[in-house]
Amino acid sequence: MHIKNMRRTTKQLVCTLGLLMLATPALAREQISIVGSSTVYPFATIVAERFGKSTRFKVPKIESTGSGGGLKLFCAGVGQNTPDITNASRKIKASEVAKCKKNGVTEIIEVKIGYDGITLANSVKSPVMDVSVKEIYMALAKVLPDKNGKLMKNPYTRWQQINSALPDKKIEVLGPPPTSGTRDAFVELVMEAGCKTHPAMKALRKSDKSKFKAVCHGIREDGAFIEAGENDNLIVQKLVSNPGAFGIFGFSFLDQNRDKVQGAKINQVSPTFEAIGNGAYPVSRSLYFYVKKAHVGIIPGIKEYVSSFTSEDAIGEDGYLTERGLIPLPPSDWKTVRKYAGSMTPNL
Repeated sequence: MHIKNMRRTTKQLVCTLGLLMLATPALAREQISIVGSSTVYPFATIVAERFGKSTRFKVPKIESTGSGGGLKLFCAGVGQNTPDITNASRKIKASEVAKCKKNGVTEIIEVKIGYDGITLANSVKSPVMDVSVKEIYMALAKVLPDKNGKLMKNPYTRWQQINSALPDKKIEVLGPPPTSGTRDAFVELVMEAGCKTHPAMKALRKSDKSKFKAVCHGIREDGAFIEAGENDNLIVQKLVSNPGAFGIFGFSFLDQNRDKVQGAKINQVSPTFEAIGNGAYPVSRSLYFYVKKAHVGIIPGIKEYVSSFTSEDAIGEDGYLTERGLIPLPPSDWKTVRKYAGSMTPNL
C-alpha cells in the first residue's frame, strides 16, 4: 500500500475508534468538557452552574485555555479525550476548520452568543485616558514607519512622546498572549486599523499583503507590552498595584471590576454597553462557542446545555448574562441562533 494511503487509512481508523469509544456507554464521559476563550469563560461558567442546578445533568467542566488553544484541542479529533465544546472570542479561522476536518471533526455547530468590546483599562486611581486607535498602534507596534516610510524600531517610551495631550507616563501595557482571541481581535481592530492610517503602510497593503500583516500585527517585545497570560484577574491585580500601567481585556471583565479599573476612551468613545451594542465603540467583536456534532447524543446533556445557553432568559435583551456585561444580539439574529441550536444543525 502506498505510504500516503496508509496514513489516510490510519487517520480514518483513529477517528472511527474515537467514535466507537464514545458510543460505548461504559466508556462515555458523563460530564460535558468545554475549553477556550477567557472572555467567554465567565459567561459559560454562569450558564454551566445554573444548568447543573436546574437539570439532571452534571455541571460541565470548563477550562480557560484561550480561543486559539481551545480550538486546537477541539480540532484534535473526536472521542472522549477531546472537548465537546470550545468557546471563542473570535470567529473560527478557515485553517482551523480545515484542521478539524483533517482530524475527523467534520460537523461543527457555530453558535454566536453576543458581542463584547476590547478595553484599554487602568486603575480608577488614575485619570481616564483619551486615546485614538492610531496612538495605541504607535505605542505598541514593534516597528514603525519613519517620515520616509522606512521601518524603524519603535522609539517611543512614554505616551506624551506620541501626543503632548497624553499623560507623561511610561508606556506599560499588560495584554493577552498570541493564543487568545482577545489578542487576535485587538491586533486586527487596533493595530491593523492604526497601521493603515500611515500612507506608506497603506501602499504596502496594496503591494504585499503578507508583509503588511506581519509588520502591522507585530507587537513590541522590549518590555512596553507585557504578556499577562489568560488570567484577566491577574491583570486587574497588577493595574491596582501599578496605577501607571494599562491592561487589555474584554468589556465584560471591566464591567465586573468597576470598583478597581476604568476603560479608556478610544477615538473619543467610552466603552459602554450602549456604545458597543450600536457600533459606536471602535473596538468590539462577536463572541461564539463551537459544538462537536459527533459528541451530541453520546456525551449526556450537550443539546440541553446549548439550549440553556441560547435561551432568551440567558442571552436575550434582558437575559441574566447581559447583567454580567454580554451585549445581546439583535432579536432577528438571536432567532437564527436558536434555530441552529435547537436542531443541532452543523453550519460550518
